[in-house]
Amino acid sequence: MNDFVATSADRLVSAWGTGPAAALVRDRGLPAITREYLLDTFDWRAASAATRALAGHFASARFADEVEYGVLLVPDAARLDTRGPMPDDVRPTPDPDVFDDRLPAGVALPGDDPWRLVATVTGSYGPSLGSYHDVVASEAFVVDGRDTREWMTRQVWGARVLQCGSTPPDCEHNERWTFTLFPGEALVDGLVESGTVLKGKVRFRLGKADRGIGSARVAPAVLV
Repeated sequence: MNDFVATSADRLVSAWGTGPAAALVRDRGLPAITREYLLDTFDWRAASAATRALAGHFASARFADEVEYGVLLVPDAARLDTRGPMPDDVRPTPDPDVFDDRLPAGVALPGDDPWRLVATVTGSYGPSLGSYHDVVASEAFVVDGRDTREWMTRQVWGARVLQCGSTPPDCEHNERWTFTLFPGEALVDGLVESGTVLKGKVRFRLGKADRGIGSARVAPAVLV
């Protein structure tokens, strides 16, 4: 077992196999996350290659030095839907999630496997690559023949918030506050979906699609 696999497995077991998240996984009938389950279920050679490819491809992006790439576990939306609010007891924040009622159900990963592995941003910040309009118009998001915008979605970000535990991404209590755009989701009445953690609340929001300030981030992703 190489260092990437060992470190990734330890992080995933800690994130999903302990504390409030573990109880949520159990209550929703998902397989428990253990090292044995991870090693038996996923293609770690592909995961490692995809993670390296993402880091290399986006190395020149704005704020690339702040970005941590790795692997993220995303539960089947039919069992644990991370596209919307979560129970208060699994959040590191003191208040209920905020969810814009105009948001549709949202994009879900394909298939009905209980867990899917995604190579993507796993730290506090993604790279800054412009506005929603900038990202969807760009030709710079294809990595090894796969469009990394396809899974820039609310479901994947919601799983990332759960996996990060007490240090959620895009949070005002991090060194800098950011929000993650979801170019993998369609516009809603001309507005872009995004996620952030602000004033103690995980927020699923709608905003201007041409807003490309430094706080606007994306999370390039590859389904392993």
